[in-house]
Amino acid sequence: MERLPEFIANNLILVILFVSILALLMWNIFGTTMSGITQLVPMEATRLLNHEKAILIDIRASADFSAGHILSARNIPGAELEDRKKELQKYKNAPVILYCNRGADSMKAGRILKYAGYTKVYLLKGGLESWRSANLPITRVT
Repeated sequence: MERLPEFIANNLILVILFVSILALLMWNIFGTTMSGITQLVPMEATRLLNHEKAILIDIRASADFSAGHILSARNIPGAELEDRKKELQKYKNAPVILYCNRGADSMKAGRILKYAGYTKVYLLKGGLESWRSANLPITRVT
């Protein structure tokens, strides 16, 4: 421990990189917990859809939505969500499940709704890919 300051001084760039990676890892692990938005696996999402009449929002682009989406999902692309959140106003106290392709983009959309006062915002963990992996049905616009 007495040589730690010497090690840090000699390897400053490595130490800065290590601390940065550690901070990003912690943000990745605890970021969703701190935001107050719950991530659901496909079976939990199915339960919410069937028993609590949750609203399912696909935030992918319209072309991706047309190529395949979860049955009963509404398409509101993430870039348009801020402008179109009034369409969801009547569901402010209902469970709202957001999903994208792999689950990375839906966090931003979840924060938009959470800050707008939506009380039950959920994310589909792993996005549409996890839904497909669970062998759950997908439909296409024809």
